[in-house]
Amino acid sequence: MQQSLFIARLRGYVRIQIRGNGCERLINPMMENEFSIWDIQVAGDGKLELNILIKDFFKLRPLLKRTGCRVHVQERHGLPFFMERLGRRKVFLSGIAGFILGIYLLTSLVWQVSVEGNDRISEAEILQAAAKQGIHTYQWKFRLKKAEDLSREIQSLLPGTAWVGVEIRGTHVTIKVVEATIPDKKELMNPRNLVAAKNALVTEILADKGRPMVKPNTYVKKGDVLISGTIGDEQNSQTVVANGKVKGVVWYTSRIETPLTKSYRVYTGETRNRNYLVFGTRALQVSGYGKLEYANFETIPERKTLAWRSWALPVGWLHEKVMEVEIVEEPIDPAAARKIGLEQARAKLLTTVGGDARLVGEKILHEKSENGKIYIDVHFEVEENIAEEQPIVIRGD
Repeated sequence: MQQSLFIARLRGYVRIQIRGNGCERLINPMMENEFSIWDIQVAGDGKLELNILIKDFFKLRPLLKRTGCRVHVQERHGLPFFMERLGRRKVFLSGIAGFILGIYLLTSLVWQVSVEGNDRISEAEILQAAAKQGIHTYQWKFRLKKAEDLSREIQSLLPGTAWVGVEIRGTHVTIKVVEATIPDKKELMNPRNLVAAKNALVTEILADKGRPMVKPNTYVKKGDVLISGTIGDEQNSQTVVANGKVKGVVWYTSRIETPLTKSYRVYTGETRNRNYLVFGTRALQVSGYGKLEYANFETIPERKTLAWRSWALPVGWLHEKVMEVEIVEEPIDPAAARKIGLEQARAKLLTTVGGDARLVGEKILHEKSENGKIYIDVHFEVEENIAEEQPIVIRGD
């Protein structure tokens, strides 16, 4: 009876040799009992070879007794025998399972947290703020929030930052920081007013010294007096150094230009070697002559200088490995390009504004794609310090 080889391997089969007089007479009884047998071959010396399923192999005993034949198993095939062999290697199987589990667990942890872009703010302070959001070594990555949420919450804990970005790559978390520009404070002892440096909508006014002239939710133009340095009334007045803090929402329009492709260099595997004898500042080429046929390439030099004890001799050897590279351009999804452009525009704007400015709103006014780039006109609303000094000129009688 012919049996599908695939099914036979799943169920398991053996190749047997039947020995004895008239062993071919077993074929008909096996067929009558619906044994699954195939690939039957008659060998010399009255021997018969065939393949038979395991379940039918154990039914052969009555037929063998009836005919006086003997059976010898030559080969074992199929899943049951494979599993049996694996079962004898429990330590090996446990090791494989443990290795796979270990690799999965190790790649699911945060192993390194680094900080980039900080100058005035200490790395320890940034890492402490990140730890409050769950970013630390040996943390499960699946327990972390989205990178955008982590960036926003860390920035809220670091008032001296204009922008914070979180990048999770493999087991490495990088926290990128753009610090706010803090102008040098100049102490002014002469009487002064604080006036609006820009057109803005006042959101907060705190007068430490002087008389506040505007209230929150008031629109002011550049040059309007915010905190007056003249206090008292017309009959009894005096001038002081106005001091305080005035914040307001200022409006900016930015033009963002972001390419829709990303270029990077890839090594082709083609290399050439060039060697030089070096004498002081001069080099004599000794191998690797000929014009380079590479359109783009990168050269990695390796110089060795002869030395005797602690003296460096002006003679040496220079080896250059010239590797061909290809410039590969990879398309960027417009949504990703838009996101990159907006992040760069936010960071640039907040760095330019400086101080403790913060972005309170944004709106895309216009967007178009042409010539392999995406162009976006975006309207930003930034809350910032809008006060600047204005000396009070006191005229004599």
